[in-house]
Amino acid sequence: MDDIDNEILLIAQEECAETIQAISKIFRFGIDGIPPGKDYSNREHLEEELGDLQCMINLMIRHGIIRREKIDEAQVKKCGKLRRWSNIFN
Repeated sequence: MDDIDNEILLIAQEECAETIQAISKIFRFGIDGIPPGKDYSNREHLEEELGDLQCMINLMIRHGIIRREKIDEAQVKKCGKLRRWSNIFN
């Protein structure tokens, strides 16, 4: 891996942390809650953070760090597990 790949992974890691924080705010203050001093809801903040993370996922694919087909396979596998072990699809 080169310096660009390292930077992509570092920023992706930061975006994962920011996504986790946005989800935590939803659990604490509600999905449509508006934090003090902010002009956007927790939902909008999560959408922004997920967009940032999706950008980094796309960059990882474009730079050959990860493979789209493997992500697709993992997604199908995860949905299968959720169908079996959760109530999400009921």
